[in-house]
Amino acid sequence: MSTGPSPAAVPASPFGRFVAEAAAGGRLVVQPRMGFGDPGLMRHGLERTRFAAATTVGTLTLDSYTRLGDHAAVRRALRAGLPLNGYPLVDLPAGRTRRLLDGLLGPDFPVQVRHGSARPTAIVKAMTRAGLDATEGGPVSYCLPYGRTPLRESVDHWARACELLTRLVPAPRLPHLETFGGCLLGQLCPPALLVAVSVLEALFFTQHGIRSVSLSYAQQTHPGQDEDALLALRQLAARFLPPGTDWHLVLYTYMGVFPRTGTGARRLLEDSARLAVRTGVERLVVKTAAEAHRIPSVAENVGALESAGTAAELAAARQRDGRTARPVPPADSEVHAEARALVEAVLSLSPDVGLALRTAFAHGLLDVPYCLHPDNAGRARSVVDASGRLRWSSVGAMPLTADGPPGGHEVMTSAGLLTALNSVALRYDR
Repeated sequence: MSTGPSPAAVPASPFGRFVAEAAAGGRLVVQPRMGFGDPGLMRHGLERTRFAAATTVGTLTLDSYTRLGDHAAVRRALRAGLPLNGYPLVDLPAGRTRRLLDGLLGPDFPVQVRHGSARPTAIVKAMTRAGLDATEGGPVSYCLPYGRTPLRESVDHWARACELLTRLVPAPRLPHLETFGGCLLGQLCPPALLVAVSVLEALFFTQHGIRSVSLSYAQQTHPGQDEDALLALRQLAARFLPPGTDWHLVLYTYMGVFPRTGTGARRLLEDSARLAVRTGVERLVVKTAAEAHRIPSVAENVGALESAGTAAELAAARQRDGRTARPVPPADSEVHAEARALVEAVLSLSPDVGLALRTAFAHGLLDVPYCLHPDNAGRARSVVDASGRLRWSSVGAMPLTADGPPGGHEVMTSAGLLTALNSVALRYDR
């Protein structure tokens, strides 16, 4: 797998170094979204993840109260012994989390904190007190899809979080920060916008002192279009990220409506692993067959990791044997051209990436389809064409050209929206 700068070229975070070394050995790193409110169960989940039959990193996914900053609700739940839908990192003593991680966290098993918060400073303080140095999110991607926090506030909070990470993670370790920008709303977002926001959030991180980053992309509706998107993401990261940045790419298994059958879910997961291998992605965040019904168990998470790991190993072996070839990046694919146009339009607004992002959304130069956040213009619309590709039917004020059926808002009826949202699940279940 090709990566960003080699481990020898620039300093790396423990998280970034682990991923780079796995990629150098031809291994795809697979990761769950796992999070449990009970520390004992959370430790069990990390143990099973570490010893799964795959190359894995661990995850502490936080509960939704913590994500929203409602710490009083977390404390009430803890006092009453009520279940939480994730790990309450901020409201448990740092020593309790250190004991949970003892004997697991290390160079051969880094752990990332995942949370979904537009105001992550308390989370950053808690994770660094517990000895953790890797997390993810972003000023756009953890604001627009997740609530109604003003974008201006999210940008300010995320700037503070980046600066805290660089100060609170003790040298010589570097913190690692993954942009969630490639996963906006999870579905029905044409790939160029996902690629552009991922690049822009990574630039925001580096501007605020982060030297080890990963750039995300969520699997969409068409494998060929996804290949173009991941190749474009690598090209644009290499072009725009500052020299000396340690970086890699992370792919998310499809984040929209998931197949309801075990067979369909497994096929979709394995296809995402093969997509990662074809495009040289270094890390894959998986979903499980239980996603359509409930929060998955530890065993279901481990099963998904091992299925993805096996599919990746087989795909890599076929590539090494010459039975399949890695796609060659086109000189300028449609996704690459659109994403580059968006990135350059935003960066032309201000040398301050945070200010540029706020200005871009205020003017509709970035516009997320079907996103109801007050700071999103809401004029862009997308459709899934007959081939399964995501197309723009309306681009609003973005510097792009609509390439789907004309009419924008009128094209996607409520029935059509439901059909599009369920198209991938239905295809795999059949």
